[in-house]
Amino acid sequence: MQKSPEIPRHVAIIMDGNGRWAQNRGHSRVYGHVRGSGRLKAIIEEADKIGVKALTLYAFSTENWTRPETELSALWKLLRKYLRKEAENLHRNNVRFRVIGEVERLAPDIQDLIRSVSAKLSRNTGLQLTFAVSYGSRRELARACQLFAQDCLEGKRHIEEMSEQLMSQYLWTSDLGELSEVDLVIRTSGEIRVSNFLLWQAAYAEFYFTDICWPDFTTDRLRDAVLYFSGRERRFGSLRTGAST
Repeated sequence: MQKSPEIPRHVAIIMDGNGRWAQNRGHSRVYGHVRGSGRLKAIIEEADKIGVKALTLYAFSTENWTRPETELSALWKLLRKYLRKEAENLHRNNVRFRVIGEVERLAPDIQDLIRSVSAKLSRNTGLQLTFAVSYGSRRELARACQLFAQDCLEGKRHIEEMSEQLMSQYLWTSDLGELSEVDLVIRTSGEIRVSNFLLWQAAYAEFYFTDICWPDFTTDRLRDAVLYFSGRERRFGSLRTGAST
């Protein structure tokens, strides 16, 4: 009897390659983002279907702010469209939704829309869906240190209290609790780097890199990544079973 694959509890995806995918086909980068946004629904539903508990999608990094205004405008239109169109569907599927990152840098109407959708889905107990928007892990860690230092100055904390567990409570992912630890990071488009994404949370994650660009990343590709994860021996720094050295 074939053993069922081990399902990662928290999957994080760096959705890379929209622009290159489009340019290789003679289209504008914006066209690639449009096609890439069309992949979201199927991947989210498939992750939920196979038993993933938390899914974090790297939608926009702090470094992405340097892109041309026309591309940024298109990205924000796509985010607005997705949230307005899919909020009810996510609610029906019991999905809880969050956005992490410097949300205050977004346009006021997008901030309002994020708050509205997050509040609507806040009582849901199924898949924990997170969009990383205007997100950078170094910024997240610096912010966590600042918050802890402020609490120390106000007498709420003491320096000697700091631990890995306490640090996690100051991160943007703190609401995920035990699910904040990432099991599997997937990156599309052939790039082999983490690009300032969940550096703390993915400390012991498995990484799956594929040459497939995000617009071509299908549910079958997601299952391939999960099968890869299932075949890994996760030792978290310890020796494998039966090893002597």
